Amino acid sequence: MKRNEAGERLTPQRAATLDSAALLEALRTAGAWLDAHIEEVNALNVFPVPDGDTGTNMSLTMRAALQEVNQKTYDSASEAAKVAAHGALMGARGNSGVILSQILRGFARSLDAKKTVNARDFAEALREGAATAYKGVMRPVEGTILTVIREAAEAAERAAASGADLEEVLEYTVMEAKASLERTPSLLPVLAEAGVVDAGGQGLVYILEGMWRFLRGETASAVAQREAHLQMAYAPEGQYNYDTQFIIKGQGLDVEAIRRAIAEMGDSVLVVGDAETIKVHVHSDHPGQVLEYGLTQGQVTDVVIENMQLQYEAFLAAQRQAAPKPAQVSAPLAEIGLVAVASGDGLQTVLESLGVHAIVPGGQTMNPSTQDILEAIQSLRCEKVIVLPNNGNILLAAEQAKALADRPVAIVPTRTVPQGIAALLAFNYQADLETNVAAMAQAAAQVQTIEVTRAVRSAQVNGLAIQEGQFIGLLNDDLKTVGQGCLEVILALLEKIQAEEYEIITIYYGADVSEEEAHHIAEAVRARYGDLEVEVLRGGQPHYHYIISVE
Repeated sequence: MKRNEAGERLTPQRAATLDSAALLEALRTAGAWLDAHIEEVNALNVFPVPDGDTGTNMSLTMRAALQEVNQKTYDSASEAAKVAAHGALMGARGNSGVILSQILRGFARSLDAKKTVNARDFAEALREGAATAYKGVMRPVEGTILTVIREAAEAAERAAASGADLEEVLEYTVMEAKASLERTPSLLPVLAEAGVVDAGGQGLVYILEGMWRFLRGETASAVAQREAHLQMAYAPEGQYNYDTQFIIKGQGLDVEAIRRAIAEMGDSVLVVGDAETIKVHVHSDHPGQVLEYGLTQGQVTDVVIENMQLQYEAFLAAQRQAAPKPAQVSAPLAEIGLVAVASGDGLQTVLESLGVHAIVPGGQTMNPSTQDILEAIQSLRCEKVIVLPNNGNILLAAEQAKALADRPVAIVPTRTVPQGIAALLAFNYQADLETNVAAMAQAAAQVQTIEVTRAVRSAQVNGLAIQEGQFIGLLNDDLKTVGQGCLEVILALLEKIQAEEYEIITIYYGADVSEEEAHHIAEAVRARYGDLEVEVLRGGQPHYHYIISVE
């Protein structure tokens, strides 16, 4: 039996219960197993945009939970779980991270006053974790991480009721979580079209699987060491290097038979479709073998083969260079303070010029944590605060910060920076909180937002066949068009919204775009829409070449 420096056991294989030390080591192993698969989870984002960061957000949330417990000892499993849940809550990033923090919160609440955790305790805690996560989302959507945790918890309860021990309960939990994950495309058509499973659900599977691995004798350090070794040189068998995706077209195709055959060739298998068109996704070491089989079934199109090892190494290098900046805070001059989230020094300057008192760096590519937003709120010398998240994936973290704040806080649910700017223009220093929130929300709703970036992978989304490297255009956060150049995409989206019916177009150009290029785009837009006022400002945002406001 392995023990830590304090003499506490760390690998309770076939153990009837988990004490505080073992529970925390199980969570550490879960976090390590998730960390080993961050880029796989990120790659499951439906839209092939460069800020598909579900895996990163869930990993950072787990790390916050583990940093909170640190290397301290706890008298009970209940106490340890509560501290970890609090850390996850404060460090939660993105919607997936907030939902994960709610799962941990419910899990900890169920263990109240329990010194150790047995099989039935664990199952009941998972059920409470699922219930708490559902309550934390205003409009729960099936086919997401919520479905996976609920169905996994139900399997855990069935196993515990049948007399299974703790390791067996975890095994049943993991098996059902994987099965539930594979069913997510049947619940969310957008997943089926894109040929992916739910990213948050996949992250949760890795967390549960990591806990199960601990019960089978692995520790966090062992998992980390093994995965680090595999990053340098994969074993010849069983460690899958390639992500292979393609479409089979034919007549009388047997989806179930093809799924079974593909499952023999690798893992992370997704085979969905009908008798005429089937989307295939699999991780394997021999993509040629997979493609050859596909050719025996019908015509193979839209082939994508990616080296996951190289992708993960690139991700690690990017993570080492990305260091979040502290929030920029100034003292408000009014009763109501304004907090906004933005990425890019140009956009931050624009927000500050419109009266924002605290900027939280983040948005696309790096979502701020609950604690980041809370600290910005608490730093202001004012009685009330309005928060502009300016990103749909930050709304839940903002709501969590609101609940933790020591003063009244209102969230104007802006999903883009142009919406946030429009909301700020509607702010009235003489009006009360409620009046301002209503006016700002109404103003934000009147703005059309266009965002242009490059596709980071090939994909089939919203009926669009997208190739890696093409320019893609999002309209109000929804991917609507694809093209070979920025101007082509921008003009297509302006036509889609009938831009001639608006008055002002503001073009914010990103960090990868020169001022000359931006003005060239602006001139082309003016030539097409001569009656509109077109303004060009430096946004400095990463990855997104242009963010455009139309109002």
